Amino acid sequence: MEEFDAIVVGTGQAGKPLARDLAAGGMRTAIIEKDRVGGTCIIDGCTPTKTMIASARVAHLVRRASDFGVRTGATSIDMEKVRARKRSIVDSFSSGARDALKETEDLELIFGTARFVADHQLDVVTGDGGSRSLSAPRIFINTGTRTRVPPIDGLADVPWFDNASIMELAEVPDHLLVLGGGFIGLEFGQMFRRLGARVTIVEGGDQLVGREDTDVAESLREILEEDGVSIRLETRAISASSDVDGVSVRVEGPDGEHELRGSHLLVAAGRRPNTDVLGLETTGVRLDDEGFVEVDDALRTSVDGVWALGEVNGGAPFTHVAYDDYRVVRENVLGSGGADRTGRLLAYTLFTDPQLGRIGQSESQAREEGFDIRVGCIPTEQVARAKETDETRGLMKVVVEAGTDRLLGAAILAPEGGEIAAMIQVAMMGGLDPSKLREGVFSHPTWSEALNALFDSIPDRDQEAD
Repeated sequence: MEEFDAIVVGTGQAGKPLARDLAAGGMRTAIIEKDRVGGTCIIDGCTPTKTMIASARVAHLVRRASDFGVRTGATSIDMEKVRARKRSIVDSFSSGARDALKETEDLELIFGTARFVADHQLDVVTGDGGSRSLSAPRIFINTGTRTRVPPIDGLADVPWFDNASIMELAEVPDHLLVLGGGFIGLEFGQMFRRLGARVTIVEGGDQLVGREDTDVAESLREILEEDGVSIRLETRAISASSDVDGVSVRVEGPDGEHELRGSHLLVAAGRRPNTDVLGLETTGVRLDDEGFVEVDDALRTSVDGVWALGEVNGGAPFTHVAYDDYRVVRENVLGSGGADRTGRLLAYTLFTDPQLGRIGQSESQAREEGFDIRVGCIPTEQVARAKETDETRGLMKVVVEAGTDRLLGAAILAPEGGEIAAMIQVAMMGGLDPSKLREGVFSHPTWSEALNALFDSIPDRDQEAD
């Protein structure tokens, strides 16, 4: 048994910086990674998808060149070049993170698969086929999630793709079927449509991105359909099969049962935590009904000296949230303590085009929680920058508490929607009165200038009463 002061399982956006800080703080630390350094974000999440989305946007703009008075020739896609560009950027990020870990004093990077055998003991099957037994009084789980495979008859016998494997295609699909109308399904759906594929998205709910307000989801649906994406709402997959010509998915929807034929199938119907392979049944670490590690607000598990960080703990599945988990644990383990995840101002961005930038509460969430609210909303086409760049699709919404004028949240469906939402996030962090954004002197013509009109659209208290 090799004894360490701390062991980190997984090299995601929480695990990497935490391991380096633990080692720098004087702890002999091991960090275990079964594959490539970087976690979901770098290897098959944020970095590669946004790289490929950038290629798809260029193709989209080239096809629109005539709208701006620019003549171009025929457009074709070199999917192998798109893939090579993606691989190069991923390799650069991953190798840089790997080298930083290897160069950190008192930190050992171990490639292998870790499995608990007791509360503070792990067996590791190393990449070279060997094995090691490790123990530490402090263990940090940062193992992330993977694609959840829905219980669809015949799916196990179909060569379907997940978010990672579909990015390795060397050619554009002829017709991509997508199961799931969430973030992954929509980003890949629009991306492959712009690269030249026919795309059909199948979603069981009555709207896309189910957590969002109905008007936002409907505007997003209209945008995707304008781009040529076929969307089937309130439709569920019953069975799947394949032959030499492609895949078939039998679905049931408002019009009854029918069959969808495609060349490729992307399964994007949710994520499941990577806890089933950790041997946690040999420990006192409790899991919830879906397999996520149960933690308190300081990210501590039910076993003293074991923490869980990132989406494996069931929190919001975003890289920046995982990084904030690292901040909480770092402060409590190495700092003065007292840190927790309560009061987080949650922001996220859906990287369709236009983007959906979100911060805080949506209108529906605020109403469900009993807030008395006032809502401002403008179509993106009212913004000067939108008209000048011919990017007028979408809308902008902001929610304030009626009695206090406190900013509660915003949804920005517009080009650079994530960046505009971040400006509102900063205002919320500083407790800024909405009137300051309504009256702010922003540079013209920029997207930030839209904040004037957006906050001016909030009805005043007398108007709301009427």
